[in-house]
Amino acid sequence: KVFGYEALLRGLDEQGKLIMPGRIFELADDAGLLAQLDLAARRTAIQQASHHGITDRIFINFSPSAIYDPVSCLQTTVQTIDDAGIPHESIVFEVVESDQSQDQNHLQSILTYYRNSGFKVALDDFGAGYSSLNLLHQIRPDLLKLDMDLIRNVHQDTYKALITEKILEIAQRLEILTVAEGIESEEELCWLRDRGATFVQGFYIAKPSATPAAVLSCELPEAHG
Repeated sequence: KVFGYEALLRGLDEQGKLIMPGRIFELADDAGLLAQLDLAARRTAIQQASHHGITDRIFINFSPSAIYDPVSCLQTTVQTIDDAGIPHESIVFEVVESDQSQDQNHLQSILTYYRNSGFKVALDDFGAGYSSLNLLHQIRPDLLKLDMDLIRNVHQDTYKALITEKILEIAQRLEILTVAEGIESEEELCWLRDRGATFVQGFYIAKPSATPAAVLSCELPEAHG
């Protein structure tokens, strides 16, 4: 069952090779165009979702440093969502846990604006940075996305297994939905299903696509036996 789609930013160089988002945002920052790029990416994701008739949840990453004032900067995004006729509760804005440049007060003001507007909030790449638990407490997300490096071969790594089990347990007790990122094998999928992960995402489920033909996240069935 499809739960949602994640909007991914990619670029192409002169040879037609992919440019990953980190490099794109780095170049935009150097050119003083970070805010414009962030806004364009959000608006394009929303417009494409509307164009393809997506009725499931739409996950959109955002750069806190590109939003200098939540009210004025995000009004355009909200207007785009309203113009597209997408319910606010269908939009999930993702905060990247590994982004250490975030000013927490600034981030909180952005999240407050999102929540007051009826949007959901996800903490992305959980486990990739150095302040995971503290950030979890501060943000109190609706969804928690476990970083793919933590998930890789979790069924074979004792340290990863224990850490991931505790994260899933904490999320369940706090009633936070979880998304395990980067699933690449049946063994990883079964391990996470058996331990209560809510959703999964990764190449084993479906690869990224220019159009939303692929299932990027799917609900896990209940474990048996």
